[in-house]
Amino acid sequence: MLGAAVLGAGSAVVGLPGTARAESAVAHGGGRAGLPRPTIIAHRGTSGYRPEHTLGSYQLALDMGAHVIEQDLVPTKDGHLVCRHENDITATTDVSDHPEFASRKVTKKVDGASLTGWFTEDFTLAELKTLRAKERIPGVRQHNTLYDGRWEVPTYEEVLRWAEEQGRKRGRPVWLHTETKHPTYFRALGLGLEERLVKLVRRYGRHRADSPLFLQSFEPSSIQRLNRLVDAPGVVLLGGLTDRPWDFVQAGDPRTTADLIKPEGLRWIASYAKGIGPSLDLIIPRDASGALGKPSTLVRDAHAKGLLLHPYTMRNENTFLPADFRRGTDPNAYGDAFGAFKAYLSTGIDGLFSDNTDTALLAREDFLKH
Repeated sequence: MLGAAVLGAGSAVVGLPGTARAESAVAHGGGRAGLPRPTIIAHRGTSGYRPEHTLGSYQLALDMGAHVIEQDLVPTKDGHLVCRHENDITATTDVSDHPEFASRKVTKKVDGASLTGWFTEDFTLAELKTLRAKERIPGVRQHNTLYDGRWEVPTYEEVLRWAEEQGRKRGRPVWLHTETKHPTYFRALGLGLEERLVKLVRRYGRHRADSPLFLQSFEPSSIQRLNRLVDAPGVVLLGGLTDRPWDFVQAGDPRTTADLIKPEGLRWIASYAKGIGPSLDLIIPRDASGALGKPSTLVRDAHAKGLLLHPYTMRNENTFLPADFRRGTDPNAYGDAFGAFKAYLSTGIDGLFSDNTDTALLAREDFLKH
């Protein structure tokens, strides 16, 4: 099964006290140790505890023992790649507090959605560096607002340098999971992401099949383009069953996620990618009450086509958990995240994204014990 071949059977996990040591290390590709399975991927860093996509969020995730750290990439006006979940930086920076940028507030259509705010493609990198990052959902994660203003918006090259430095300190590579955001939209603006990304990963030696890097996108054509340029493994992200990737919409391709998770769709993905990143609801659908139902056949079907699965995203708060794992009436309080982790890990997924690295690692430890 390709998931095992790409990830390896496991390696030591260094993290918080009580964090599990994974199965014995097994070398793969070039004699380098593989990733532990199931793999814990730090979603935007430890975004459950620090403002997302900051070096503070990435560092805490690594210190906690995350196996892989995720970045989302968008471009600046002058073509630099920066780490933000969206090009709309209204909610994730203090841009609205900068009167010198008041006139930059505009309404745009991004992938068919009308958005009003400030956008990275309207700022040079130097201008963007005058802003400070802040918590995206302060109503849910009020404690994270303590760190508002502490960190700036990092460039992807800064993250690559950070990963190399941390890797040298730890004596092992720091794995990254890097996403191209809205690639068709940005290509139309003359700010194509893939070539810029490839230039950087080549510069830092992360372009090979055994490099400590996954490349991901919700647009299959972006992964196809990257697959032609580098050998680092690609992962196609998948949303709701009725969703159509924006590149499909633009190209007139009628297929939806429901088509892509059928055996023929998975076979097509496997022709240029090494894995899929489905929403957790594609792994175990929720019923009308929001509780978990019966697992789908997606894990079995994807593995049959040689694809690994890195579904997204586990969060500890009630508001994000399936109804049967919520506890109490406060939507922002923690629910039974361990129970939900157990349900998802039991399906045979190769890893998953989590906002709470420490919880995810403890849940993984419980799963491996039993």
